[in-house]
Amino acid sequence: MAPDPHFQLPISRREALRRTGMGMGWLGATSLLAAETAAAEANSQRSMAPRPPHQKARARAVIHLFANGGPSHLDTFDRKVVLEQYAGREVPGVLPTERRTGAALPSPFAFHRHGESGLEISDLFPSVARHADRLLVVRSMHADVPNHEPSLMLMNCGDGRLVRPSTGAWVTYGLGTENQNLPGFVALCPGGYPIKGTENWRSAFLPGAYQGTYVDTKKKKIAELIENVRHPLLDRESQRRQLDLTLALDRRHLESRQHDPQLEARLASMELAWRMQFAATDAFDVSREPAHVLARYGDDIQGRQMLIARRLVERGVRYVQVWHGEGQPWDSHDQIEKNHRRLAGECDRAIGALLDDLVQMGLLESTLVVWGGEFGRTPTVELPSAGTGVKEPSGRDHNHHGFTIWLAGGGVKGGQAYGATDELGFKAVEKPVHVHDLQATMLHLLGLDHTKLVYRHSGRDFRLTDVHGTVIEDWLA
Repeated sequence: MAPDPHFQLPISRREALRRTGMGMGWLGATSLLAAETAAAEANSQRSMAPRPPHQKARARAVIHLFANGGPSHLDTFDRKVVLEQYAGREVPGVLPTERRTGAALPSPFAFHRHGESGLEISDLFPSVARHADRLLVVRSMHADVPNHEPSLMLMNCGDGRLVRPSTGAWVTYGLGTENQNLPGFVALCPGGYPIKGTENWRSAFLPGAYQGTYVDTKKKKIAELIENVRHPLLDRESQRRQLDLTLALDRRHLESRQHDPQLEARLASMELAWRMQFAATDAFDVSREPAHVLARYGDDIQGRQMLIARRLVERGVRYVQVWHGEGQPWDSHDQIEKNHRRLAGECDRAIGALLDDLVQMGLLESTLVVWGGEFGRTPTVELPSAGTGVKEPSGRDHNHHGFTIWLAGGGVKGGQAYGATDELGFKAVEKPVHVHDLQATMLHLLGLDHTKLVYRHSGRDFRLTDVHGTVIEDWLA
């Protein structure tokens, strides 16, 4: 019979021999994959294992309460009596601002002295004020520009223009974390991302294991709060075998891709997700707390996420960032009295409860708590203008020349105000503190020398503070 001219072998003889040879090699695949998986898992855990600091550390963890949008220092922690004298009138001198502003706007909130230190705090924060003697209020902060995006990047990543590793990523890179079953760096933000999104907590050119893990704290159910942390069908043993195979194959793929950082991050996330299955459920489930604890924090978004932050630090998580919400909620260009009262009302009780618990549990001494935004606001009222959305002169514009943050615990001196803005509250004039100085001091409190915490990338050494930053010795207890 003549051969069919349209017939073709499914594979050539050469391909058949090649496949057979490969098949013989795969007889030893089980032991090979097991060895590669074990090595990959050990490497992943080693990258996040606790490491000794450069020097003696005062703090072991950070809770960064980020009031994104730029809270007004003049209405919270930096009272200016002169504004009351100039109320409704033009202030002396010319104040360079992002947009045209008008007359002086005195704070609509009353200030009172609190604690033995006599720190002046507005009535927006009565629960925080209970801890006045534990607060280091820095009234002389300044940044580079009056825009949200670069100021957020500067505060979180040390650079206002280019994507750089975030502070939490640098901290976990330098110190690792104390709980290998939870992320070392967690970003809690309800309802969605803030301005600049994940760039606020990414690892950039640092290995992906150090990036922040985002959690939407608007969600209450554990299955929604930490999605897909458990497989709906496979048991634990089957999942482990599946993960072992996937990791081994992906590691080979990674080596052929010259250790692509995005692929590295995915592999680290897969391994972490495996370890998180039970630890995360325990850490994020605030319903396990007694009823009286839940009542102190409040049954709302801010209460839940402050409580989660405490539970994470309790369990050895190194860096927790707590955002007030998506976008820039504290950005009060108008109706500042109404908006700031609402915003402070949403978080004051929960912050007070967080500080209460850290004190009671003996954790405040080893936990650095930082509160503040990316900049402050002007002492003058912002005037309505096209394209800004400002409808009435009742708010304040952005101001990076002078603003306030506060720190507590973690080795800082409490019960004091550091530095000052001018008499109008516009510019830092006494002991000015740049954002890089804040970052250098935070790292110092954690036992890290900011000049030695470097990573070589693109032919040069990078660090959080770039070529800037000075440790503020006066802050240290």
